[in-house]
Amino acid sequence: MTVFTVHTDLLFDSKKKQFVTDTSIKIDSDTGLIIEVYERKHAIPDPVEKPDVDLRGKVVCPGFVDAHTHIFLHAYDEAPSVVQKRDESFVERIVRAVNHCRLGLMAGYTTYRVIASTAAYEPRTENHLGGTCMPAGCDSADGPDELRKAVRRRIGHGADVIKFYADYYRRVMRFPPKQQHPYIPSMKFQPPDPNPDLVVFQDEEMDAIVSEATLARAPAIAHADSKDGVLAAARAGVLSIEHASRAGEEGLRLMKEKGVIFVPTMAIFELILQERFGKVVENLRLGHRLGVRLACGGDTGTFPHGENAREMEIFIEAGIPVEDTLEAGTMGGWEACGGDLCGRKFGWFEAGCAADIIALDADPRVDAEALRKVSFVMKDGRIWKQHNEPVDLFSP
Repeated sequence: MTVFTVHTDLLFDSKKKQFVTDTSIKIDSDTGLIIEVYERKHAIPDPVEKPDVDLRGKVVCPGFVDAHTHIFLHAYDEAPSVVQKRDESFVERIVRAVNHCRLGLMAGYTTYRVIASTAAYEPRTENHLGGTCMPAGCDSADGPDELRKAVRRRIGHGADVIKFYADYYRRVMRFPPKQQHPYIPSMKFQPPDPNPDLVVFQDEEMDAIVSEATLARAPAIAHADSKDGVLAAARAGVLSIEHASRAGEEGLRLMKEKGVIFVPTMAIFELILQERFGKVVENLRLGHRLGVRLACGGDTGTFPHGENAREMEIFIEAGIPVEDTLEAGTMGGWEACGGDLCGRKFGWFEAGCAADIIALDADPRVDAEALRKVSFVMKDGRIWKQHNEPVDLFSP
């Protein structure tokens, strides 16, 4: 067993939601787990002798968790998702995905919850390069029995989390979106909200998805943006709801009552819904005031990997206290990944937790850009970034 210690003088304790001082963390590099966390009573050598790590002078946090990511996607301002899936080869998309994970890790994100879906939203699978089809990212199914089979297929393929669409733009062909191409006609007269989110499943269908996932000890989560979708998903007992920008007080109160985690994906809303982003921010503030459990995930991939911190920055700009934001981006993320169902504890500092540790060169309580100033990253007891430089990134 190889044991070393990380020494800090300012550390964020996500369980207490407090910054604490003079704390050291003893780590077993063989297991990648924390052995002990203790407050120092005596001075330590200066300089600290290897293999111990000196992070004094930095702000140390648990590794960040992005609870809503798409590792195979790159920014929509480079290419829409449908074009990426249709026109980029298997090899290109895999190489991109690996690079996206690297970018996230270097930004301090030691855990990604990568989301695909079951039913309602069906990504394209045909690929023009080679005339082949990509493996399906989701299952299309109707009725409780078919939906149970779909969940079993996802579980059989290795899914840790089951996601389904509680609502979506079901009637998009009634008022097709306006086209930018001059030779493709658009409907001249459209209502103010031509394609609202409409509930996709009956209650018994959502119940079947959740109960089948529960049987496999996998959490079920839901995409839901409308109030009706949020209410239906919360009644079904999902672990988390993604987006929920139109949940309103009724939807958020039910989420609070049912213990549903709110993953508001503020970063993507800022990007694509600028005209009503203020209302989305108010919805987040209301959820926080009501005590709804929060986790941070920006729909990363729709905007660049490596810029994940924008989600937490928006939380803070919206008035969510820094401590609450950091807790949502660490321990809240672990809960959104399924908590104990993950099989590994991460997101806080305690004996038995993964040694996922990052260090910031600035204090987020006083520096608005601090969350982007990650100079040290440890994942499972292994250092991947130190002195703001990658460390043995391509070693086994």
